[in-house]
Amino acid sequence: MRGLCWLVLLLLHLPWETQLQSAGPRCHTGPLDLVFVIDSSRSVRPFEFETMRQFLVGLVRGLNVGPNATRVGVIQYSSQVQSVFPLRAFSRREDMVRAIRDLVPLAQGTMTGLAIQYAMNVAFSVAEGARPPEERVPRVAVIVTDGRPQDRVAEVAAQARARGIEIYAVGVQRADVGSLRAMASPPLEEHVFLVESFDLIQEFGLQFQGRLCAIDYCSFGNHSCQHECVSTLGGPRCHCREGHDLQPDGRSCQVRDLCNGVDHGCEFQCVSEGLSYRCLCPEGRQLQADGKSCSRCREGHVDLVLLVDGSKSVRPQNFELVKRFVNQIVDFLDVSPEGTRVGLVQFSSRVRTEFPLGRYGTAAEVKQAVLAVEYMERGTMTGLALRHMVEHSFSEAQGARPRALNVPRVGLVFTDGRSQDDISVWAARAKEEGIVMYAVGVGKAVEAELREIASEPAEQHMSYAPDFGTMTHLLENLKGSICPEEGISAGTELRSPCECESLVEFEGRTLGALENLTRNLAQLTARLEDLENHLANHK
Repeated sequence: MRGLCWLVLLLLHLPWETQLQSAGPRCHTGPLDLVFVIDSSRSVRPFEFETMRQFLVGLVRGLNVGPNATRVGVIQYSSQVQSVFPLRAFSRREDMVRAIRDLVPLAQGTMTGLAIQYAMNVAFSVAEGARPPEERVPRVAVIVTDGRPQDRVAEVAAQARARGIEIYAVGVQRADVGSLRAMASPPLEEHVFLVESFDLIQEFGLQFQGRLCAIDYCSFGNHSCQHECVSTLGGPRCHCREGHDLQPDGRSCQVRDLCNGVDHGCEFQCVSEGLSYRCLCPEGRQLQADGKSCSRCREGHVDLVLLVDGSKSVRPQNFELVKRFVNQIVDFLDVSPEGTRVGLVQFSSRVRTEFPLGRYGTAAEVKQAVLAVEYMERGTMTGLALRHMVEHSFSEAQGARPRALNVPRVGLVFTDGRSQDDISVWAARAKEEGIVMYAVGVGKAVEAELREIASEPAEQHMSYAPDFGTMTHLLENLKGSICPEEGISAGTELRSPCECESLVEFEGRTLGALENLTRNLAQLTARLEDLENHLANHK
């Protein structure tokens, strides 16, 4: 059987689609759930996509398909994911080939991480035709891409592998090797393929079909699996019983940390307790009735204006992460006309108010408006943005509450690089106006500028993340600072200047000031009289 697998490598002199068919069903008899994840972004040119289509056709024709043999599904992706046909759709190769020939490319972005997540949660679900996990049928995903992903792939690929999906990553031409290695299953030398052009993709097809030989690897030698050995396309793999996780040595098993193995939904922290888990909240915040979310800021009142860097250096995909980060800040605020009001300003070479403080009265409205913000690009005029904030954003016309109400005014500046104009004047002016300033820097942000923007002490009012993908750790720092229960506005009392107590307090302060003024005038008059007498004596 092993010799039959290697025989396919001797067929290189045949046309490549014929080669794939020649290595067909004779080389695999065991069941398999196989999903092809195809990159159909705009960078894949029409003739290249046609070559990839023919590659799929040839590969499918060489498979032993059937309900009890190999089930095949195909999804394509760009900026979105589309199921071409699920695992349950066809049991005949002819029907699969027909669906592949009718495939129309999406021709947009390259959201590979989104495609892996779809494959993990949808394509390999029992509802879509995958065999149940207890049947131990190998699940294999073949990802074919020609470029760098526009989203993160490492984390979601690790989740897919943890669920038992064996991933082959096939890169063509411009594909990013680091991303391929982050996606593929170990050993990487058996699961990562990089070819120079779509014309050479058949080389992967031949090697892949060679791996379809149904060899019982577990019967060779001592596999040393603690619980169970299962033969897969890449060789023997150890599996653990339900409730246990395979350890890094690939052989031993340990009771599962449920927080890592389930979608626990805890807002702050998940703690495993035997076969169950529970959610925890940070100090000062209470766990809510749903057992997952934590109490929000509800004691005080804040007028919060967010200044978001929309310069060219941020790049579109990172700007989407910034918007998600902003909405995570909104999630822990009690947004309402009487509670916290939120405004958003975007800046690049110019400044644009996306929405003022007084426009939205609920967190849902604010979050929807944030998602609708369009990326500006161009330069980084942080000083101009600070001036706009001081002169306009905190005005009553824009929705800020009158100073007499004693509502804290907070400005949060988010930037990823050095400002192209001077920030010192308006950073100082903002603090002189009583605005509490926070500075959040990412990537190439300049520490000296962050310190100049931030209120004192700077260490408590500035944060930094090395890249956009890691900036979520800044949230807890900001929660502890901005949240009225824990930060600057703790104990702030929102009072109307027309209330009786306020009028009495105002009258008392005014009378006191008048008494001091009368006393000072009397002292000044006495000194003038002394001066006049002194001058008269000298005459």
